[in-house]
Formats: sequence, C-alpha cells, structure tokens
Amino acid sequence: MMRHLISAADLTRDDAVLILDTAEEMARVADRPIRKLPTLRGRTICNLFFEDSTRTRISFEAAEKRLSADVINFAAKGSSVSKGESLKDTAQTLEAMGVDAVVIRHGASGAPYRLATSGWIDAPVVNAGDGTHQHPTQALLDAFTMRRRLVGRDAGLGKDLAGRRITIVGDVLHSRVARSNVDLLHTLGAEVTLVAPPTLVPVGVETWPCEISYDLDRVLPKSDAVMMLRVQRERMNAAFFPTEREYSRRYGLDGERMAKMPEHAIVMHPGPMVRGMEITAEVADSDRCTVIEQVANGVSIRMAVLYLLLGGNDSAAPAPSTPRTEESK
Repeated sequence: MMRHLISAADLTRDDAVLILDTAEEMARVADRPIRKLPTLRGRTICNLFFEDSTRTRISFEAAEKRLSADVINFAAKGSSVSKGESLKDTAQTLEAMGVDAVVIRHGASGAPYRLATSGWIDAPVVNAGDGTHQHPTQALLDAFTMRRRLVGRDAGLGKDLAGRRITIVGDVLHSRVARSNVDLLHTLGAEVTLVAPPTLVPVGVETWPCEISYDLDRVLPKSDAVMMLRVQRERMNAAFFPTEREYSRRYGLDGERMAKMPEHAIVMHPGPMVRGMEITAEVADSDRCTVIEQVANGVSIRMAVLYLLLGGNDSAAPAPSTPRTEESK
C-alpha cells in the first residue's frame, strides 16, 4: 500500500485485491458480539469535511471507532474556515495537534492531493471525495459489493472482476463516483460502459478505459451490474436535459427495464437516491438492489484502508479472533 489514498487510479490490481480481501476479514467483526479490534488503539484520525455528508462521514467514523482509534470530527461550518481560514492553516493546526491520519472531503478537485503533497502535514491522507474528481473508497466498496454478489463471499478471495460487464448510468459529468469506478473496475479487469445523455458526458471521456452508449435499453441485457447515478443539481449551472420526466423516461431504471437484465445481475446506487427520477421505488426496494449492502460494506472497506495505511503490512488482516495489536508488533 502507498502512504496515501488519493485516487482509485493510483491502485494496482494487487493493491485493490489486497484491500478487498482485508475488508472481508474486517466484515467478520460485524458478526461478533463486540465489534471492535484494538489495531489502531492510541492513533488519532481527523475527519476533515468541507462538504456536507452523511453516509461517508458516518461510515469513516464507524470504521475508525471499530479499529479503536481516537476520532476528531471537523466540519467547515461553524469552524474557523467560515472566518476565512485556509486549508494550509487548518492542516498545520491538525499537525500541531499530532493527528496520525486525515480523511478529507472537499468541494475543490485536487484538495486532498494538495494536502498530501504540500508538506503541511506529516500524516496519511485519505480522499473522501473531492469536487467532481475522485472518491476512491466509494469505488472500492462498490467493487467489494460486486465481487461478493457476482463471485461469492469466500470464492472471491484473491480474485478480481475480470470479464464482468458493469454499466454506469446517469450524471457522469459531475460524478466523482463514476470516474473512480471506471478507474478501479478497469484495473480489476471489468468491462465498463457509461450511459448518459450527451450533455452529461464529460469532454475527453473517449480517453477513459470504457465504452460510451446513449441507449440504456441496448446495454441492459448484457450487464452484470447496473449502477445508477444521482443527478447532481447542486453542481449544475445550466439545463442539461429538458425535464425530469424526460430524463426518467430515457435513463431511469424501472421494473420493466430491470426485467431486461440477466437474472444474476444487480442494481447499485451510491446514494442518496432520488426515487422516481433515476430509479423507481419498485427497483430500489427489490432484492436485486444492493444499496443497503453498499452502506454496510463501506464500513468494512474503510476499516481495511485505515488498517493498511496505519497498522497493516503487505498481507491481509489477521482473522478477527486473533487481532494484531500495536503491542504485538
């Protein structure tokens, strides 16, 4: 593992498989009466969130606490940032406090990279989402969910997603989830197809390691997993499609469209879902939809990432029955 996790594109196949395998070990902690490991006891992790978040922030906090780390939650609202404090000054404040790792979400693309490479702070940096750029732990939890559903919980250990066909649908232009998934799924050997209105396809997408389609009905029958993306109105400054009804008719997933998918295929969504627009309630509440699994798997993945960055080595995590503590190293 590298010192930081900034982009899914930075991960090799072996890195990604190591994280997925370690997450399988971490997932077993959830089945224990006491859901904690002492691995990061005595370490302090700061969750530095400059953007609103529910799932990602709580997921990281749960992962940190299950690894017995001390947690500092920083929100830009109500902090000195609202008074004009810069990222540099905030980082140097955290450095002075002696934090051991920083999890950062920022509205500006490239902010986590700047933090990791600036020398302002001497601690591992984990990107929890930056602008429209990257969200690597979301891509990892998505791949983890796919491997469990399509390959198997135990059968998937040590394996990637070679030959699997993944379709990502919706607002690709503003989606860091789409970018991260394309990078990681390509690394894991999957074949990725992006489906979106022409206005929501980024410039330069032809250089991405994926196919592009504008016809959702054509690609559904050959998809092993279909990931629906939320239309990110908060990042839009123009009209990218005529009406919500038109968007839903062309690119929404309903029961009729889901029936065109192979029987083993799954439906995914990074959340939050806008029911009735990109996905209907019938699909969202079906057994084929993995949204709740993705939330649970997010804790396991983030435990694995933090373990490997702060407390692990080049092998997967030990079984939870015999956790490796800081004292036993």
